Amino acid sequence: MRAEELISEIIPPLKFNESGEKALNWMNEFRVSHLPVVSGNQYIGLLSEDDVYDMPDPKLRLDECFLNLPKPFVYGNRHVYEVMKTIADAHITVVPVLDENNEYIGCTDVLFLMSQITSVISIKEPGGILVLLMNMHDYSLTEIARIVEENNAKILSSYITSAPDSTEIEVTIKVNTNDLDRIIHTFNRYDYVIKASFAKGSFHNDLKRRYDELMNYLNM
Repeated sequence: MRAEELISEIIPPLKFNESGEKALNWMNEFRVSHLPVVSGNQYIGLLSEDDVYDMPDPKLRLDECFLNLPKPFVYGNRHVYEVMKTIADAHITVVPVLDENNEYIGCTDVLFLMSQITSVISIKEPGGILVLLMNMHDYSLTEIARIVEENNAKILSSYITSAPDSTEIEVTIKVNTNDLDRIIHTFNRYDYVIKASFAKGSFHNDLKRRYDELMNYLNM
């Protein structure tokens, strides 16, 4: 699941020439504490409630008061885990999403994000992750599950990502074991291309920590 697939259709960006008063009204309406600020397609930065409260007069325009807003963002092709990491690291409620030309294409907020990632909620559980690369017409979750189960393991979650105008897909599976060697060997025997694998270690620990940080942040 990529950031561009998580863009909310509800939350609009603020224009740089709009007022702090409008920003507060929109934050209240959309129940967020941050909003992206743009000038055309250019991403100016992320405005917070505190920024507006610090303005000498909220009726002033944003471009009259802010020369250097913070610029947290993720690129549209980045993984959902990076979106979660950005939220946890920057303590923000909205994540702007940019394209490869650094132009603003939308944003996702915490509540919308959480509603979309139930398919990967098994990051809380111990296990390993495999990313398989294949053509769409070769995809069979039944066969993938059979290979995993041949090695006395189970798939905890899976999802597919693909690039626009491409017949190739990435199949990410989370399995209930950290010992991936036998599973990888079997996939190789069946001519599957393994793009990446992550067993128990810093990767899993970091994902679990980021998830816990995000949950703690949501419960504040």
